[in-house]
Amino acid sequence: MISHCVFIRYRKDATDAMRDDIYKGLQALKPRIPGLASIVIGANSSPEGLDKGFSEGFIVTFRTAEARDRYLADEEHAKVGAKIVAAAEGGIEGILVYDLES
Repeated sequence: MISHCVFIRYRKDATDAMRDDIYKGLQALKPRIPGLASIVIGANSSPEGLDKGFSEGFIVTFRTAEARDRYLADEEHAKVGAKIVAAAEGGIEGILVYDLES
């Protein structure tokens, strides 16, 4: 299993509608990508105060690395990714991505 973790530091002018559009786009990827097991989306709820402004994020779980790679190469994923970059503070600088393998 691979957990693809993405955290976003949204621009101050990013609207709820922009966020909803991004998250709907992510959910629409699930039936497109064989091996995509789940998508969890939400706001930071940690009381530690270590979020460094990354207020929301999502974790996409894949059954295999191949499924993750199909997701990364998918044209609809690229469209959602472009919306995330456009809504993030500083563009790509406002996004943190890492994968955990278990």
